[in-house]
Amino acid sequence: MNKKVLILSNHFVTIHKFRQELVMNLVERGHDVVVSLPYSNETERIEDLGVRTINTYVDRKSINPIKDIKLFIEYINLIRLEKPDIVVSYTIKPNAYGGIASKLCKCEFIANVTGLGSAYYKGGFVKKIVSALYKMGFKSAKSVIFENEGNAQVLIDDKTIKQDQAVVMNGAGVNLDKFSFCPMPSGNVIRFLFVGRIMAEKGIEELFEVIKRIRSEYNNVEFSFIGWFEDDYSEIIKEFEEKNFIKYYGYQDDVIPFIRNSHCIVLPSYHEGMANVLLEGAAMGRALIASDIPGCREAIVEGKNGWTCKVKDVDDLYGKIKRFIDLSYNEKVKMGKFGRCHMEEIFDKKKVVKLTVEEIER
Repeated sequence: MNKKVLILSNHFVTIHKFRQELVMNLVERGHDVVVSLPYSNETERIEDLGVRTINTYVDRKSINPIKDIKLFIEYINLIRLEKPDIVVSYTIKPNAYGGIASKLCKCEFIANVTGLGSAYYKGGFVKKIVSALYKMGFKSAKSVIFENEGNAQVLIDDKTIKQDQAVVMNGAGVNLDKFSFCPMPSGNVIRFLFVGRIMAEKGIEELFEVIKRIRSEYNNVEFSFIGWFEDDYSEIIKEFEEKNFIKYYGYQDDVIPFIRNSHCIVLPSYHEGMANVLLEGAAMGRALIASDIPGCREAIVEGKNGWTCKVKDVDDLYGKIKRFIDLSYNEKVKMGKFGRCHMEEIFDKKKVVKLTVEEIER
């Protein structure tokens, strides 16, 4: 039976970049899909998928209770107006306030935890607030979908959700056709690529330290950065560019050319839901070096398609990057090919979309 599905999101990228195939599949199966998100000049690209969009302002970083109450009331009014059969939400505020609003409106609800975020790892007052909101928001959820086992277990252990509510999938998966395998670049220059928000919690400071060491030892290594500033690192980025330590390209809608030109994806993050850039890089046949945390380690078969490193450990990160540099070209190629096979076996987006649609239709 066809359903009306209301999707709540806090950003264009969450839907268009990571859930585009899911939305298209729901539309193809005859469901009426409405997407609530903050409007931008790119919103039309979501509407082109065959859905209707509704402008809903979500301040991702604010802890202003007045703004959050306004969002909560807006979600209640939205659900009452649209009368969806099911609400599907992504990220903290849509999950929490969308969940509570769905319960009050007696509407089926599925939450997607794409990562626990800074609050859970920093602890303190903000974590207590987020945890309390999640407990209320998830209480009547039909299911709570996680991108890794570790995040699911955290919320089960602190009794935010029940065991039978948790559904763990392999992240959002990776589109193996879009991120197709391509040969490892040849030549003498070895290129590392960081893709993500420029912020401390992505391990930026540790990576900067490593880059200074590596560039003092090797003159045939390049480090490229893609992503917008979440924290203010503009001065050090500028300094590193002037010293020719790095190349910074800002936010890029299409990362494929940059992955194609690289040998290894580096992500020394402190926490992740599932690091999509690792899946995309591996799918294209690139080696991976990332933190040994849930959301990163799943993409890496140790020593086969890359290495994990300890969180916030400059020496360990340096050692893994140096180790990759010193591999022969054929060894680098072998790593890339293994990574592609790992993605085909475990992280095919078609499988993840199929399971998600089944959960929505169940």
